[in-house]
Amino acid sequence: MTNRIMLITQNIGDAYTQQIKEIAPDFEVIVGKDKEIWGPHVKDAEIIVGWKKELDNLSLGAGSHLKWIQSWSAGVNSMPLSTLSENGIILTSANGVHAYPISETIFALMLGLTRKIHTYVKQQQQKVWHHAQMNLEIHEKTIGIIGVGEIGRETAKIAKAFRMNVLGVRHSGKPSDYVDEMYTPDRLHEVLPKCDYVVVTLPLTEETEGMFGREEFNRMKKSAFLINIGRGEVIVENELVHALQGNVIAGAGLDVFINEPLNENSPLWDMNNVIITPHTSGSTEYYSKRVIEDIFIPNLKHYIKNEKPLINVVDYKKGY
Repeated sequence: MTNRIMLITQNIGDAYTQQIKEIAPDFEVIVGKDKEIWGPHVKDAEIIVGWKKELDNLSLGAGSHLKWIQSWSAGVNSMPLSTLSENGIILTSANGVHAYPISETIFALMLGLTRKIHTYVKQQQQKVWHHAQMNLEIHEKTIGIIGVGEIGRETAKIAKAFRMNVLGVRHSGKPSDYVDEMYTPDRLHEVLPKCDYVVVTLPLTEETEGMFGREEFNRMKKSAFLINIGRGEVIVENELVHALQGNVIAGAGLDVFINEPLNENSPLWDMNNVIITPHTSGSTEYYSKRVIEDIFIPNLKHYIKNEKPLINVVDYKKGY
């Protein structure tokens, strides 16, 4: 009998590899980042953990054995969702893995802008001792979390430690712990004028692309800060630049951009009211542990019993 093939296109360590082999003894488990390791087996793979762009043509053609993909990222907008849906392939994401590191980054950006840490770092490099008109604080302000999923909930929880008023926007409009008022996306313009901080944690979908543009920035307070750790395409970048240059909003903390790396000619680099991080908000020493232990292994236990995975199954109609 030919073994079923499972490809894991990440270096996950011997302990996890052995654990997976024990759970799924009928599978030949092939592990490694290098294409030389997994490339020869793509067409025969039933399960792929960790999607790569070159897998589009290699694993989805005629005679494909592919039945389930475990994405290594929370966002799946770069994957061939229509093709996967048409072929009945199960897709599970890494949603939830980032809740701790990204919520930490959100508050690092918020606090950095509020307490002018980025300004003081620049002054330190120039050996300048200057107050820089720093007078803001974060306590008891209002935060609007646009996209209350795992990351949004953790962000709301931390916000309560600062005694913040928390407003949330989510597709369902359902209440959530630590969120004082929840809204649906069609009420976004009602939320924005109330917020001192607007935090965007949205995935990229047809509904969210270009969701923040000139009109949204004009509805925000002039003293408000925008934080985007979702997807760059959610924001109309040139209109954000104009809003920042024209003091329509106070500043921004940005981890994601339409084009990455951010073009060196972008005006955002030189703005004193902007903090830029290179799409690293989700980076953590525990990434592999959380994907494997919290998502993939529980789902695998269902899959080998001919049951559908239960955790983070992507809804192709929604795009996440």
